[in-house]
Amino acid sequence: MTAETSQTLDRGLRVLKLLADTDHGLTVTELSNKLGVNRTVVYRLLATLEQHALVRRDLGGRARVGLGVLRLGRQVHPLVREAALPALRALAEDIGATAHLTLVDGTEALAVAVVEPTWTDYHVAYRAGFRHPLDRGAAGRAILTARQPGQPDAPGYTLTHGELEAGASGAAAPLIGVTGVEGSVGVVMLADSVPERVGPRVVDAAREVADALR
Repeated sequence: MTAETSQTLDRGLRVLKLLADTDHGLTVTELSNKLGVNRTVVYRLLATLEQHALVRRDLGGRARVGLGVLRLGRQVHPLVREAALPALRALAEDIGATAHLTLVDGTEALAVAVVEPTWTDYHVAYRAGFRHPLDRGAAGRAILTARQPGQPDAPGYTLTHGELEAGASGAAAPLIGVTGVEGSVGVVMLADSVPERVGPRVVDAAREVADALR
C-alpha cells in the first residue's frame, strides 16, 4: 500500500476477488484468514458491499458475489444473455417449451434470458425480468440443490408442477463451474408432468450455457 491508495477499498476489492474465485462462497472466518484481518473488519466490509448489492450472504451465512457486480457494467447482462441464447434457442425448439436462464438475485430467482418456441400452438408466457422466491419453481430449486453437492442418486435436474403457475410444469438444471455466477437453465410448459427426456436435455443445455459463460 502507498500513501495514494485506500487500504479499506483495497480490502473490499480483495473480498470481491476472493468471492469471485469460489463457487460456494466464503464464511466470515474464511475471509478473515485469507485477508489476514480480524472478523470485525470483515463484517464491516461485507456490510458495506451488501448495501451496494455487490455481495450477498445466504441463509448459512456464506458470502457470495451479488448481482450488483453485474449492474456495474450495463453491458454484462446483455453479454450473458447473448452467450446463453444459442443453447436456450435450441432447447426451446427441441422441447417445444419456453426456455430460460435464471440467476440468483439476493433471495430471489431472476430470469435474465427467455426464449419461446416458434412452432408450438401454445406455450407458457415467461418474460425476462420475472422474479420468484428461490424455494419455489424448478429454476430456484435447482440452484438451491446445487448448493448442497454430493446428494445420493441426484439426477442433476429438478422437476416441479404448479408452484409458480397453475397447470404449468418446470424442469431446470444448475449452472456448474461458472465462477462467481449462480444460476440455472430450464424450461416451463403447460403439462401435468414433464416428459422423461426433458430433464437430461435441460442438463445438457445448462452445460452448454456454462461453457459459453466461462
